[in-house]
Amino acid sequence: MSAKLIKGTEIREQILEEIIAEVAEIKEKHGVVPGLVTILVGESPASISYVTLKIKTAHRVGFNEIQESQPDDLSEEALLGLIDKYNKDDAINGILVQLPLPKHIDEKKVLNAIDPDKDVDGFHPVNVGRLMIGGDEVKFPPCTPAGIQEMIVRAGVETSGAEVVVVGRSNIVGKPIANMMFQKAAGANSTVTVVHTRTKDLAAHCLRADILIVAAGVPGLVKPEWIKPGACVIDVGVNRIGEKISEKTGKKIAILSGDVDFDAAKEIAGYITPVPGGVGPMTITMLMKNTLKSLKFKLGII
Repeated sequence: MSAKLIKGTEIREQILEEIIAEVAEIKEKHGVVPGLVTILVGESPASISYVTLKIKTAHRVGFNEIQESQPDDLSEEALLGLIDKYNKDDAINGILVQLPLPKHIDEKKVLNAIDPDKDVDGFHPVNVGRLMIGGDEVKFPPCTPAGIQEMIVRAGVETSGAEVVVVGRSNIVGKPIANMMFQKAAGANSTVTVVHTRTKDLAAHCLRADILIVAAGVPGLVKPEWIKPGACVIDVGVNRIGEKISEKTGKKIAILSGDVDFDAAKEIAGYITPVPGGVGPMTITMLMKNTLKSLKFKLGII
């Protein structure tokens, strides 16, 4: 029997509808809506496309969204000044600086300049520390790991006491999701092992997992024989492996592959995410959820 698909596209719609309802309730009771500012420096087509989707989603859920599009030659000082402006703006609950930035700007300095209580991406060292402490200290978990945890929980997968193996150790996905899954909290309480491409006997570690989260950025890294029968497999990888002609548009489109051999793995796993349409749609969704949380913290309702 094929695994149950955990579709990020479907879960995204559930969460966005929940956010829309909460925003409407807060607007009625408190007369405010979440404010999100997106700062884009330069004209990278990929960044523009991603920011456009964020803006569209923010408008859909009823946020006040401000788009700051700046030229590629914007100075680091000017960018820091812009961030300071929105740090001081009470109507703004979330500040997002789209990465990558031009080479003349220090990304670390820029991200650290954002008020941690408006850092809805969850990358500021203060929020990384809050995530490590866990419990009530956590404000904004990084969006992709938060999306992964939501998918696991909403699929009905038991996490308490589960063996979780995370393949990948990035600051954006691997490290934070490992941290989140071993916390003493709902949707967690797991026993977590972090492995990577330099791990000895990687296959043996993966085969032990009740929940296997793969974020290594290597197409087809995890083979079907590495998967425990009935396991939940979360494939975070989105790797471009070629191009094809779209039957609908006649234009070239990318051929994408995850880090897991999906076609074979789905016959062994109990749950699995597709690529595309799995983890990807969750990232912007959780950005919206974090922005709403920021306003709720400010209003004292959480």
